[in-house]
Amino acid sequence: MTNFDDLENRVHAIESIEKQADKVTYATVEMLHKTFITPIDRDDIHQLITRQDDILDLLEDAAQTVSLYDLKSVTPEAKRLAELVLACTEKVRDAVALLHNMDNSRKIVAICEEIDRLESDADHVMRAAMSKLFRDEPDVRNLIKLKAIYEILETVTDRCEDVSNIIEGIIVENA
Repeated sequence: MTNFDDLENRVHAIESIEKQADKVTYATVEMLHKTFITPIDRDDIHQLITRQDDILDLLEDAAQTVSLYDLKSVTPEAKRLAELVLACTEKVRDAVALLHNMDNSRKIVAICEEIDRLESDADHVMRAAMSKLFRDEPDVRNLIKLKAIYEILETVTDRCEDVSNIIEGIIVENA
């Protein structure tokens, strides 16, 4: 959220990634319908893949909102939320990558705990950002724009925590 050069191409790239992820989600659901035995509970797989897709949908939403609102810069609070989003999504990626082997359960649980901490940090940043925004921002249009960005970014961390909770459930059932 620091470089707004070539924003349109970046938004299109994110949209393309999200469309590819949708295809993976649909293919996974289709495979679940055809597969009799799965290494992890079918419902857990379905929840995991759909929640991950929710994360990508929200990231696409954030990019489109920045473009739609024609933001040229953002607040330090929005940058901090974006950093927390990046950290959360990287941790989700790491945890999911380790799920293939339940011997990784301790590592996975540690990553899930980190996701929970990052989401909690995002909650605190969000509350402080909203308070400052409503207290200090004189331009109502800018207030509306920033509020929308803050909310989308914080919601991404909520969805990451949802994925973390699903992963923890998978660990409890299978480790």
